[in-house]
Amino acid sequence: MIWAGLALLLAAVIALPWLREAMKPAIDEAARRDAPGHFARLSRGVTHYHWSGPARGPVAVCVHGLTTPSFVWGGLAPGLGALGFRVLVYDLYGRGYSDRPGGPQDSAFFVTQLEELLEDQGIEGDITLLGYSMGGAIATAFAALYPERLRHLVLIAPAGLGHDLGPLVRRAMRAGAVGRWVMLTVFAPSFRKETEAVRHLPSAVAGIVDLQQRELRWRGFVPAVLRAIIGMLSENLDDAHADIAEAGLPVLAIWAREDTVIPLSSMGRLAQINRNARQEVIEGAGHSLTYTHSAAVLDAMRDLMRG
Repeated sequence: MIWAGLALLLAAVIALPWLREAMKPAIDEAARRDAPGHFARLSRGVTHYHWSGPARGPVAVCVHGLTTPSFVWGGLAPGLGALGFRVLVYDLYGRGYSDRPGGPQDSAFFVTQLEELLEDQGIEGDITLLGYSMGGAIATAFAALYPERLRHLVLIAPAGLGHDLGPLVRRAMRAGAVGRWVMLTVFAPSFRKETEAVRHLPSAVAGIVDLQQRELRWRGFVPAVLRAIIGMLSENLDDAHADIAEAGLPVLAIWAREDTVIPLSSMGRLAQINRNARQEVIEGAGHSLTYTHSAAVLDAMRDLMRG
């Protein structure tokens, strides 16, 4: 009887993260009722998107990162609009108001979502593509496949050239299924702690820490983060950057001096692969530079964007 009780207790402990996940509310039509922007029905599900800026300007498409949906561009999109761009931001699958499809979240998964959204919106070419953090890796993968469709590639603290997501993720990735269970169990408190640590910083996006933490309440967000870490963030993009360099696509990479997630060593790595890439460093900024140092980021890209 004792052993049976212990076995049941162990089973309950193992099942708890999945049970807790299953009890969260889903992103559905009710949840989307007050969402800004619009929705496109793509092959893997609904994608939330929003346009801003002048209706007839050149198109700038913004791809966000691992955990913070399209609202992360709230500090930069108005500035891009002021530069004359018609700005498209959207939520990657698993985040924000977009659907949470299952399966691997690798470069093919995210590039297909972007391809289909551009087709849905009737956008064919001459795009300025911006990617932040993991979005930089996605933008790189897209640009390597379709350099002829892009006017410029702007990478802001991009993943894919070396990154450090912290000790929790490193241990989880080394431990296989046990590590993934640990990740599902402790990711939420770890994420809250990390976001609270930057609450005091100035932000061009009002209430961004609360918006980030709100993602945890929705079913599918944490599993999506885990699948992207295993997929997109585990890919080596050296060859993709080399293909971009060979195609002659203008590239601007913007880095943050105090970034502990994407180290400045990535800047040197990009310089080795693509000597024509222009690179800028934002002094005093950390990985949250898109909303803590929005004006400096816009200044860094102003000359290229006018070209």
